[in-house]
Amino acid sequence: MNDLVLALGLAGWKPLLTALLFPPAPFMLLALVAASLLPARRVLGWLLLLLALAGIWLGTTAAAASLLTRALLDPPPALTEAQIAELKRAPRTAIVVLGGGRRLPAPEFGMATLKTAGLERLRYGLWLSRRTGLPVAFSGGLAPGSEPGATEADIAARIAEQEFDRPLHWTENLSRDTRENAIRTVALLAPQGIERIVLVTHAYHMRRALRNFDRAVAAAGADMRVVAAPAEALGPLELTLLDWLPSAPGFERVRLALHEYLGLLVGA
Repeated sequence: MNDLVLALGLAGWKPLLTALLFPPAPFMLLALVAASLLPARRVLGWLLLLLALAGIWLGTTAAAASLLTRALLDPPPALTEAQIAELKRAPRTAIVVLGGGRRLPAPEFGMATLKTAGLERLRYGLWLSRRTGLPVAFSGGLAPGSEPGATEADIAARIAEQEFDRPLHWTENLSRDTRENAIRTVALLAPQGIERIVLVTHAYHMRRALRNFDRAVAAAGADMRVVAAPAEALGPLELTLLDWLPSAPGFERVRLALHEYLGLLVGA
């Protein structure tokens, strides 16, 4: 999808297009349509207006986010203690952490830093490394339309060494999206004799990431297996009344789930 956006010269328009595709914009448009129908077709107009209001409400709830994530993305479970113990004995294996965006600038640090998603992934990848003794690679360059500056991988390397005292073994800093993360990381690790990748990204992103890495491994003809190690893995579904109330985290998670599902649909 990013290749198409770049080819059409629409990289700068991507945030606007995303804003129009995902809630609340579609439901606001539906409300306008409903309002235009009210004078002549009151029943249909009110029905559409109620649907729009329900969509706006649900599109900001943690409950809808959890249900959408499970239904649309089918994220894998967290690694078990037994699986982590097995990784301790795994030869020719590398942990690969995918970037999740950078914050530029970060005035409190006086330099760029990773966004929350990237930091969570890096932290989990380094935690796995301490538990298993496996080396860590980080993949992330600059997203299309980004301001110039340090890449995600460069920032991650600094944070891993200075803040976690756990230097990265490899950095891949040219990729612009998940597909390029996969292609460039496989090309980086295959010549090193790596036969298994423990892939770290968020649970909501894992299905699309796995598909891209499997495709990259097949295209490269590499003898490599990819194992999912999701950060923020989902536990049992336990919804409370508060989960059905609007919240900023709920709104963000609904949009993330829909964004990932759209990426799956278009093959990104």
